[in-house]
Amino acid sequence: MATSLPKNEIEIRRAVEQDAPAVANVLKVSFLEFKSLYTEGGFAATALDASQVLARMSEGPVWVALRQNEIVGTVAAVIKAESVYVRGMAVGPATRGSGTGARLLQEVENWARAGGHARLFLSTTPFLDSAIRLYERFGFRRSGSPGDLFGTPLFTMEKKLGKTRLINT
Repeated sequence: MATSLPKNEIEIRRAVEQDAPAVANVLKVSFLEFKSLYTEGGFAATALDASQVLARMSEGPVWVALRQNEIVGTVAAVIKAESVYVRGMAVGPATRGSGTGARLLQEVENWARAGGHARLFLSTTPFLDSAIRLYERFGFRRSGSPGDLFGTPLFTMEKKLGKTRLINT
């Protein structure tokens, strides 16, 4: 007998192809309020459409956060050398402040650690204040030189994971 999750409970799982339109929608609604701060190209590269989400799924894992079977958040990862690049992090406006972003980041970190990766890194824009605060609370620190995404300013943040030793018993 299946039991349903409490009304505000968030479930995190790997995305499947059928989730691509909903993931694209979360990306769009999450960044829409900031659209005027992005260049046109920067916004288009951030708020992906479903076909771009599907392409991203072929490059690395994408996770979704669900509340009552509705996708309310997402994050993706791709391996770059010994590091994991965190990208496409978004939590819908109605779900922000619920801990969903931290749960998604923890999922990426767990995956990265299991794969033996030494570092997480991401790029963000200086105007996403609450996202930056979340990343800092999660242990990310600014690193690298500022850059841009089609003219939208960016900077890099990283979190060193260190090496974990697996012990056989």
